[in-house]
Amino acid sequence: STNLSYIHQGERALQQALSILQQPHCWQPEAVPNAGATVSSTTLPGLGRVFRAETVLEAPVGWLQDELFERLEEMPSWNPSLSHVEVLQRPGRDTLVTHEVTAASPVGRRDFVCTRHRSRTRAAIYLVGTTAHLEQPPAPQGCVRAETRLSCIVLQPLPGDQSCTRVTWLLSMDLKGWIPTSVTNHVLPQCQAEFIGHLRQHLSANTCP
Repeated sequence: STNLSYIHQGERALQQALSILQQPHCWQPEAVPNAGATVSSTTLPGLGRVFRAETVLEAPVGWLQDELFERLEEMPSWNPSLSHVEVLQRPGRDTLVTHEVTAASPVGRRDFVCTRHRSRTRAAIYLVGTTAHLEQPPAPQGCVRAETRLSCIVLQPLPGDQSCTRVTWLLSMDLKGWIPTSVTNHVLPQCQAEFIGHLRQHLSANTCP
């Protein structure tokens, strides 16, 4: 029953993300220097500010899926903004419970306990995440325990070029601690841009099939 609860939580997060993606919203551009992506945001009930990053990466959908889901624990080796990622549980083939710890930053270190869920359709792969509530969560390790309200990375093959992928990433977080909302709203789109930049560098250092 516990495993099913995580799977259902992932499925609910996916439906929430699909609703945001499929309905029209007033997205406002975010000024993010050297982003390598188009970043915009909107405010939604229950989530607050939601950020959307869009870019195209020169890698097949399957390769990116493996890097961002199957090989999640290896992410700190190419993303210096993370110091530790561990899969705590595997409730199902397409659902994980993870513990992620950020590296030191101007706003301090944060850690997250997340349910991550993967959904595959003929048109796209969806990688969603939301805060998991465990009976015995891992110790914060000197970090502030933050919350992922919703994260959804959509991977779609570029029409006419299966070697490239269109990436759309929705993100809403509560960083907790002393950080004012105005600072959070500045930090999160920058974090998205930096993540995409690190991923792009990782791709250039590895030969994609």
